[in-house]
Amino acid sequence: QVQLVESGGGLVQAGDSLRLSCAASGRTFSSYSMGWFRQAPGKEREFVAAISWTGGATVYADSVKGRFTISRDNAKNMVYLQMNSLKPEDTAVYYCAANSAAAGIHRPLNYDYWGQGTQVIVSS
Repeated sequence: QVQLVESGGGLVQAGDSLRLSCAASGRTFSSYSMGWFRQAPGKEREFVAAISWTGGATVYADSVKGRFTISRDNAKNMVYLQMNSLKPEDTAVYYCAANSAAAGIHRPLNYDYWGQGTQVIVSS
């Protein structure tokens, strides 16, 4: 069982940066691949980034590649999403999720546990 709590969202201007954090509970955290997803009003939840259980492999959506960086600290049970050069189209609720299968990382259905989300609003 893994419980996830996101934090770090807020209201920023275009071009600003934010760092989202995801605190995980559970002794098996390090065995999960972790992902960040986002959902804008009226849209489906979409993949943003994922990181392997060791942190050695990362994957990004094309829309955030080069601007966002996912990282993890297994000793602290934390996952982070550093978001730079934010754009108004990045506005969404951002969710942290845990994937035990380490497969199908782009699909929300393949994730076992989800946080409650943190709101990011980017004004133009």
